[in-house]
Amino acid sequence: MMARRTLLAGGLASLLPARLAASPLRQGATAPGIRLAPDREAMVAVPAQSGQARIYVRVNGALKGGKPPVLFIHGGPGGSHWGWLNATALADERAVILYDQLDCGRSDRPGDPANWTVPRFLAEIEAIRAHFGIDRWHVVGGSWGGTLALEYGAAQFPAPVLASLVLQSPLVSTAAWLKDAAMLKAGMPADVARLLDACDTPGAAPETACQAATDAFYAAHVRQVMLPPAIAAYRDALPAPFAAPLYNHMWGRAEFTCTGTLKDYDGRPLLARLNGRRSLFVAGVADEARPATVGGFAEQAGAPLAVIPGAAHSIMLDNPAAYLAVLRPWLNRLDA
Repeated sequence: MMARRTLLAGGLASLLPARLAASPLRQGATAPGIRLAPDREAMVAVPAQSGQARIYVRVNGALKGGKPPVLFIHGGPGGSHWGWLNATALADERAVILYDQLDCGRSDRPGDPANWTVPRFLAEIEAIRAHFGIDRWHVVGGSWGGTLALEYGAAQFPAPVLASLVLQSPLVSTAAWLKDAAMLKAGMPADVARLLDACDTPGAAPETACQAATDAFYAAHVRQVMLPPAIAAYRDALPAPFAAPLYNHMWGRAEFTCTGTLKDYDGRPLLARLNGRRSLFVAGVADEARPATVGGFAEQAGAPLAVIPGAAHSIMLDNPAAYLAVLRPWLNRLDA
């Protein structure tokens, strides 16, 4: 006999992909002033299980200009720097640094799970600062990058190295993340929600149906736009725009379920160690990191919260103009 979950999923499988395909994403935009080509590139040595490896770093703008640079940390785990390309519009005022974590994008790809730990990824940040001789900078982390930014900020404050910290849609607590995901999944159309539940059991539903249902969730709460052609072409030219083995090892099958090494992660005790006056929390209005939850983290840190309209989780892609309008004055105010 088929389990009820399997039977239900099988009944939906033939209908769901076609129905979801009828709801395309809206077209995304590039930010005015975006700089697709870097002004400077480097392969920076970082610690690794084998002793040492290299990560790719690109810079736009003057590192020795009058304002502290800003580093952007990509999400995933397993993403790459292309999702931050719109942030290079800030290079008219300060240096903008983007990079790929080990095994991602243009970085070395040793493929050793022993490297896939929070402390080792965290060590990459200071390696970048030391390589370029940066005395003081701003750090912005999104999603899993927000986890690394949280860990970095908790270790750096009150040292003068860190001018400010921005935690965008951060993974602060896996338990809190999954609670949000369950709420948002329950808010999807009933047939999509039931299929997503069924897909948590391997083999309970056809992969095409599971992917279509997952895509529906992602379109609502992860990224709401089609990539601008220029950004899509840039992403597709990367050797490893998404490192699925790394994502699966540390997280799992999809955003709303965690079976990987981050399943017990809890950074909430670190919030009290942040400098609330120099820390900013950001969420998209339709973010999978729900604004109410991110706002609770901000309150624990004594920091402000900015909610970006017209955006889900991928804020710099969904609504770059509104996000940059928050970041510019924030960075300028906290330069000193």
